[in-house]
Order: sequence, then structure tokens, then C-alpha cells
Amino acid sequence: MSIDADTTVHPALRIAVIGAGYWGPNLARNFALSTDWELVAICDMDAERASVLAQKTGNPAVVTSVDELLEHHDVDAVAIATPARTHHLIAMQAIAAGKHVVVEKPLADTTERGREMVDAARAAGTILMADHTYCYTPAVLKMRELIASGELGEILYVDSVRINLGLVQPDVDVIWDLAPHDLSILDFILPGGLTPLSVSAMGADPLRAGRSCVGYLSLPLADGALAHIHVNWLSPTKIRQMVIGGSRRTLVWDDLNPQQRLSIFDRGVDLKHQEEVLVDVASRKGAAISYRLGDTWSPALSEFEPLSLMVSSFAESIRGGQPAPTDGASALRVLSILEAASASLASAPSHLLEAAS
Repeated sequence: MSIDADTTVHPALRIAVIGAGYWGPNLARNFALSTDWELVAICDMDAERASVLAQKTGNPAVVTSVDELLEHHDVDAVAIATPARTHHLIAMQAIAAGKHVVVEKPLADTTERGREMVDAARAAGTILMADHTYCYTPAVLKMRELIASGELGEILYVDSVRINLGLVQPDVDVIWDLAPHDLSILDFILPGGLTPLSVSAMGADPLRAGRSCVGYLSLPLADGALAHIHVNWLSPTKIRQMVIGGSRRTLVWDDLNPQQRLSIFDRGVDLKHQEEVLVDVASRKGAAISYRLGDTWSPALSEFEPLSLMVSSFAESIRGGQPAPTDGASALRVLSILEAASASLASAPSHLLEAAS
């Protein structure tokens, strides 16, 4: 993935942003600033809201329906920043018209609709990508690099906390609101993506809001590893932290600490020594755990706006005919876990997850 583009080799691709509400302005601004793209239109049912955004992003055309956009404007791609329940209809319409699509998280409101979007894009030969913005941050890119290089060793556990005193959403619970960030990050950084053996969710609604305001996800992984995610709308303190424990080192990501977002700890259980001690079965019961105490260091991180890298990566995928780093398949894995979590909350404490393909 690269940030800069050579416009003498690759002429700018043409894009429209659909949705001028909360996230649409961020997308429009980055597409307008990118040398990879020409922002052609802003589409929103609220013409006044779309016009205000257009005035801030180079005065692209303003349209009030997807039909009008696809019929009267020549675009290569669309960026969808509308409520999740509308993603499927808009994306399917754009894909049928031969357009590439990037969708705000989550991919859709159900796994079934998400899979239809993935299948339609594959059949049409178009790129379908999810805007999992955290995956394009310098810290998460470095985390992926460290894990891929074997710096942490075998992953033993993941503990993620995303809590704050936040707005209770009218249409989704706290798991669907906040956990997609953590799930997409794990899918991005873990080799082979996030494929839990099962999904167990617990939620609480102490406000009687009609949906969980506090949630916990437990995701058993292969080889005995466990990922645990805590999300909460009711915490007076804001925490954005992920701990990834490996057999060699442990990584701590603190997204609210700009001076040291990543810390690598060469501390933990000395597994090699422990295995040597436990060779003698008779000594297992009384064997003392051996610990390793080493250095702590923080890797240097580049500074850039994650969305600028996301829009550049979208262009690279289109030009190269390659899946995007956060493609439809990865977004579908995240969506399937969210849906399994809802099933777990509604019924049994554990809900087996069918592998998303």
C-alpha cells in the first residue's frame, strides 16, 4: 500500500460519495484531496446537506438519489456512508452498474446480505472494500508487521478494551457499534484472518435502553489461544487498548497515548524452559512456572491520516485488480462474528460460527 500516486501513469479515478451525514464528509474530504481520485458527486436525500459538503470539497455535483447518480454521472466507484441497513441495496445497485464500491462499516446488516454483496462483486469483476479505517493506521500496520515477522512468536491471547461514556445508538447495541473496530483489526493483523472456533457474547442493559450498553465477546482461536473484547458505552473514562500476548513477546497498543502508542515487552512465561521442566510427567504437579524478564521498547511510527491511505489502497486495488487489504471477504468475517454474537446474546451462551467464505 502506498500513499502517493503518479498521475502521469494513472489518470485519476472518478468517485461519488453517497451519504453526507456523520462519516461521509470525512470520505469526501480525503477523496477530494487524493491525487488518485476525482470527486465527481455528493449524493444525499437531503440536498441542502449535500450542497454544504460539496462547497467544502471542490464543488462536485449534488444529486439526491442513487438512480440519478448512476444514470447521469460517469463514475468508476462509489463510497457508501449511509446506515448499515441501506448498504446492501445501494451496493448491489452500484455493482450491477459495474462500479467499484467501498462501504462504511459494517459491510451490511446481516451476513446473508453481506455475502450477496461479496458474490455479486466477484461475479461482476469489481472491487468491494470495507472502510475499516483502523486497519490503515500506522500503529495497526506496525502490529501486523510485527506479528507476521514472528516478533511476538505464537499468539497466546488477545485482550481488547474499547470503552467510553458514549451515545446510546438508536438502532444497534454496543457490540455492533464498537466491536467492529476491534474485530476488523484482529482480522487484519492475525495471519489468515480472524476465524474463531466459536463466539460467546454477554451483554447488559442497566439503562433499560432496549439494547446492550455493556458487552463482552470471547473468541476461542486455534491452538488454544483466546481473544476477548470488552465494549462499553457507560464508562466515565475512555480506554482504547489492546494487549496481544505471544510466546516470545507481548505487544500493548494504547491508542490514546500519542507519545507511545505501541510497547513491546520481552516479559512473560518462559515457555521453552517450562516445557523442559514438564518433560518428566511426575514433576508436573509441583513444577514452578518460569518467567522471563527482558527489555521494553517502543517502535517508531510514521504519521499520516489513515483515511488517505485507505482511499489510495482502494485505487491500487482497482488498478491492479487485486483484493483490497480490507476486502469484502474480511468484512464478511467481521459481520459473521457480529451476527453470531447477537445469536449468542439472544439464546445460548455459546453460538458456533459457520465459516464465512
